[in-house]
Amino acid sequence: MAPSEDQPDEPSRESTAAAASLQAQQRRKIAQLEEKLEVLEAGRATKERQSNYYMAQGRAIRRVISLFDNVEDLITENDRRYDLNDDEETTCSPCAGLCSQDRLQVGYVALTHTLPWFHKKGTDMDYDEFVHMMKMLRQGADSARGDDTSKLKTLVSEWINREFKPDQPIDPDDKHSRGFNNDVCGGLLCPAEIDWNNPVVKAGIRNRSEGYIVTDMSFPTFLYDKYTANPDDLEEGLFKGKILLQGYKAVFMSPSSAKDIDGDGDGADVIRNNRSAKRSSAGVKVKKHVQFALSSVTLWRSVDGDFDYIQFWRTIVDFFEKPPGQEAQHRVDKLLEWWTRKVFGSRYRNELSSTAKANMSVNALARQRAQRDDAAFDSP
Repeated sequence: MAPSEDQPDEPSRESTAAAASLQAQQRRKIAQLEEKLEVLEAGRATKERQSNYYMAQGRAIRRVISLFDNVEDLITENDRRYDLNDDEETTCSPCAGLCSQDRLQVGYVALTHTLPWFHKKGTDMDYDEFVHMMKMLRQGADSARGDDTSKLKTLVSEWINREFKPDQPIDPDDKHSRGFNNDVCGGLLCPAEIDWNNPVVKAGIRNRSEGYIVTDMSFPTFLYDKYTANPDDLEEGLFKGKILLQGYKAVFMSPSSAKDIDGDGDGADVIRNNRSAKRSSAGVKVKKHVQFALSSVTLWRSVDGDFDYIQFWRTIVDFFEKPPGQEAQHRVDKLLEWWTRKVFGSRYRNELSSTAKANMSVNALARQRAQRDDAAFDSP
């Protein structure tokens, strides 16, 4: 029977096969695109994890490596020394402190100790990856400095209000009420060699009169124990200021730990267990941050009027790392031991007598169990 003219033609086998083939091809393309998308997302996630890791690691740079020097400058100085021949190597002329080249090299050594993966990873990766890593490290370093500055801005005001009880409490959100215009902050920032309580001194500093210009060439009073310096022995009590110790504990431990600094801390002896702590610039960094928190400066900058924070930092580093002789080195070691004890505490385990150890429950229990076994063995 012939097909009716109104009835549509049935699709041919060829057209059906072509449609099925097209659909299969489209499904394969979709699968390939989904696979590529998964690879891209995985790569993006991996890069994001790497970036977060570098930023977290970079937070250590301004805290324990170098407060102001760029990592690129540390690397450049190390490369320069590596490229020099033995007969070409030069040394800095003798001076009171470290010269800039030696300072950069010391910073590079601290970098490789603090971030032991840095040298190998930086050598193995390509240029674009290296640039990205350095960018993330810088962001981490700047972020840590900003966080610490912001934290101490509030905490320092709380400590001052609690300890000194000023007639007008310091506003934690207002830097304009601090500095030399504030009697308490001015006394803590006052150079150790002059007396803030002298009205002539106070007026001279506030008016920036000749002979009363405050620069980085003077140690501020807040660095001293009980905020008092001995003009005949300016090393006595230096770097033992209460607010300085509070600042260190707040930044490197927790804000709550800074509330109790009268006794010794309770923790491990970092000088015995971590020798790198002896040359850490962490304490130096806190000195600078406390200075900034006490001042009326609202935005961070390396030079505040006549006070150069970079030179201030270098002076303190040189105090610890370039003592003039053995006796001075001994006093530095004693000061670091004091800091270790105040922050982390001391370990008295080695001072226990054999009798005291034997009577402690762990040893007493072991002895009792052995005695019971012996008694059971000897019983008939």
